[in-house]
Amino acid sequence: MTAQAFIDQVKFNEQGLVTAIAQDAGTNEVLMVAYMNADTLRQTLETGTMTYWSRSRRKVWVKGESSGHTQEVREVRIDCDGDALVFKVVQHGGAACHTGHRSCFYRRWDDGAFAVDEEPVFDPKQVYG
Repeated sequence: MTAQAFIDQVKFNEQGLVTAIAQDAGTNEVLMVAYMNADTLRQTLETGTMTYWSRSRRKVWVKGESSGHTQEVREVRIDCDGDALVFKVVQHGGAACHTGHRSCFYRRWDDGAFAVDEEPVFDPKQVYG
C-alpha cells in the first residue's frame, strides 16, 4: 500500500487533523498523543520518523528535532473508524515528553493527588533553553 492509499483511509477532523498515539514497540507503553495532518502523516510514512503537527506552534514538528529524542516507526495501525492512529515506535534517546520524562503519561491520580511515576530523563531547561 502506498502512503497516499493509507492517507486516503484516514478521516481527518474539521481542522484537517487526526489523533496519533505513539506506543513503545517493545513494551506497548503509551508514550504520547499528538496530532498529524495529511502532510505530516505522509512524511512519517515515507521517512519512518515520527512527524507531527504542533497545534500550539502551528507548524510541522519532527519529533526530536530539538531534543535529539526521535521516534522510529516500526508499525502503523488505524482504528475501525479511521479517525485515530497508533504508531509503534522505538524511542531513541529515552524521553518522549517535552518535560524530559520517558512518557507524557508520567503522572498517576492516586488517592486524591497526582503521583509521579518516574524521574525525568533530561532537564528541559538545558535542552530547550
